[in-house]
Amino acid sequence: MKPLDPRLLRYASAVRGFLALGALLGLAQTATTVAFAFFASQAVVSVVDGADSRLPALLVGLGGVIVVRSLLGWALEAVAARTAVRVKSELRSRVVEAVVRRGHAWLAARSSARLATLVGPGLDALDPYFAKYLPQLILTALATPLLVVVLFTQDPLSGLVVVVTLPLIPLFMILIGWTTRSAQAMQWERLARLASSFLDAVNGLSTLKVFGRERRQVRRIETLTDDYRVSTMKVLQVSFLSGFALEMAASLSVALVAVAIGVRLVDGSLGLPVGLFLLLLTPEAYLPLRQVGANFHAAADGVAAAEEVFDVLDAGDAVAGPPAEAPVESAASDARGDDVLELRGLTVSYNTPVFAPVDLDLEPGLLTAVTGASGVGKSTLLAAILGVVPSSGTCRWRSSGLPPRRSEIAWSPQAPGLLSGSVASNIALGDVLDERLVIDALSLAGGREIDPATELGAGGSGLSGGQAQRVALARALYRLERRGAGLLLVDEPTSALDLETERDLVDGLRRIAARGVAVVVVTHRPGVVEAADRVLELKPARPTASVVETRVHGVTAAGAAGRGADAS
Repeated sequence: MKPLDPRLLRYASAVRGFLALGALLGLAQTATTVAFAFFASQAVVSVVDGADSRLPALLVGLGGVIVVRSLLGWALEAVAARTAVRVKSELRSRVVEAVVRRGHAWLAARSSARLATLVGPGLDALDPYFAKYLPQLILTALATPLLVVVLFTQDPLSGLVVVVTLPLIPLFMILIGWTTRSAQAMQWERLARLASSFLDAVNGLSTLKVFGRERRQVRRIETLTDDYRVSTMKVLQVSFLSGFALEMAASLSVALVAVAIGVRLVDGSLGLPVGLFLLLLTPEAYLPLRQVGANFHAAADGVAAAEEVFDVLDAGDAVAGPPAEAPVESAASDARGDDVLELRGLTVSYNTPVFAPVDLDLEPGLLTAVTGASGVGKSTLLAAILGVVPSSGTCRWRSSGLPPRRSEIAWSPQAPGLLSGSVASNIALGDVLDERLVIDALSLAGGREIDPATELGAGGSGLSGGQAQRVALARALYRLERRGAGLLLVDEPTSALDLETERDLVDGLRRIAARGVAVVVVTHRPGVVEAADRVLELKPARPTASVVETRVHGVTAAGAAGRGADAS
């Protein structure tokens, strides 16, 4: 990453305000630095010359400058800390938006643990970057040139020595930075690998226990932890050595100026007031540049994480997300009631089409069952309706001609995705908790016996597989009622249920459909298929298309659906 990556200005608007305010504070701090050197040198000279009458005023001025300088330093640090919080929030929001925009297919090809590490502790490491590195970078760009100009005005020789020796520090910084960059990249890579391996081990712990392989994973995690520890120590080693090199270069440069001033003070060619002023001001000219080099290592973790965030965001902009027919934020009319969701030639392609194009009208009041062989793309069809995977064809409300918004769809996936907390909080999932509505949703989902106050552990532990499925469906039904959604998508809700509970659940879905909701259920269970008003048998992508059966008053009718591309 560059000292100030332009992408940071593009993706985090808070940085622009910080740079402007930081520049003003930096200029004021530079002025106080010059004033401090002036008052301090004059106070010492007045004591040497015995001019006691001037001393009180000089000491008052010196004290005021110290107070103002301290306040300016505190203000710059406070602004940097607040900016860091805002920038981290902006970048995290943008990463989440990019992941949502690119869809499930893009996310499935990447490590979720790596992304979680990136937006969590990775971006948290930006705190030192803003609190220590950027303020010193601003001071280097502003204070150092101004102080060199002041030195030239007081003594051209001292100014010339500073100008000649200053480039040595950036030269050392560049040489050290190359080494630091490789060491830091290795450290970040090993941290991400450690997080991914730990998550994989936790997710597969039950399988590992069954096959007696859990101890091997413990040893593997230990090895990865040791690798991360070693890489961290290498970064620290480079950091200490670089700090020593920068301090030595700056100290030798200041010593050259001090020797030249001392020689001229002895031969009388330079006055004491100017000599003391130069001696106090010269180290301040080197200080920002030294601090930039030293604090770069403290900010290196955040720099590495920010680079990866920018790569994710840039890639998100370069790769097309869902098609124009499926923006999440488009305005649409209220779908609850008589509106129909029309699917026309809808299919999904990953190099080749996943399933045959679907032409179907999802009408309110009807329960549609989607069946087909495993792997044919039933869940992918629901994802295309949701707009979370790139698709071709159209998916639009008949009345408005616009695709459904996320707020108009309630969705229950195959994996329950429950969290630690009460059953009721899992059903509300961040929405306003309405206990009556929670009980109604559980009842419709066939989960009357589940106590909403039951506390669940990590991953929703504490419920059977069938109970977890019903809680997940109740969550979708809760959203349906809270948001007034007109479409309910359910993926395999009865795979872990007995026949009696399955009948209760299907009865609940039919009651939901009767309220004016289009209900679509992906299923392999014959009982659900028999209870459906319409059956869509999804076929692989070939000339034969999907099969649609519509049941009206117990009679199965075969006919065209939509444009007729789906034989029914």
